[in-house]
Amino acid sequence: MNLRVRVVHYGSRHWYADIDDADDPQPDDPFWFVDNCRTQAQALETACSELRLMTGRLVRGDQLDRVLEVTGVPV
Repeated sequence: MNLRVRVVHYGSRHWYADIDDADDPQPDDPFWFVDNCRTQAQALETACSELRLMTGRLVRGDQLDRVLEVTGVPV
């Protein structure tokens, strides 16, 4: 699995970040996301912190669930 962080700017004060498999053709179903960040740096720092946690879970052999699998709601 090749995880990647994506940060997107939505409007003047709205940043979004998610973590997904870089090889996944469905970008609307990430493993994790955060919305309404005030700055790009905040979105990136939050996503990178979560990426470190996810990497640790993968090293232990845990399975990662996608947002849609957990919530039933697409991002």
